[in-house]
Amino acid sequence: MAKQSNPFLNFDVTKMMADFDPSKMADEFTKFASNYKLPAFDVESVMASQRKNIEALAAANKAATEGMQNVATRQAAILQETLDEATKSFANFGKAGDPSAAAAKQAELYQAAFEKALANMSELADMVAKSSNEATTVVNQRISDSLDEIKALSKKSAK
Repeated sequence: MAKQSNPFLNFDVTKMMADFDPSKMADEFTKFASNYKLPAFDVESVMASQRKNIEALAAANKAATEGMQNVATRQAAILQETLDEATKSFANFGKAGDPSAAAAKQAELYQAAFEKALANMSELADMVAKSSNEATTVVNQRISDSLDEIKALSKKSAK
């Protein structure tokens, strides 16, 4: 029996996304819209504003992505540190001769591991908050600038 393929799934998404250029689309729209003379509508200003919006979103995405990469890198380092410490701890357990000394040592190790885990969680939470704050700051600034641009456009078109 011959294998049938779905003709709707025979496309390369990576190629499609590589060809996707929002600023090129904005330029095409600007050319198209400039052919029509609309009263009190500054196409160039609107398109410039939209380009800035796209740039701000790209900057916010970059900040968020870099932040998540930093968190993932730190998580990997924490895991490696934890595994190294666990290996050393297990090696030391065999050396303790007295059961009460071994129990005390084990309690110390548990307490140290718990405190280290809390510190690591706090560090990771701070990293995520910082990354989120950076991305949000970029978007908030662009929203504020965009509102100022809209006010200026409306004043200009009212004249």
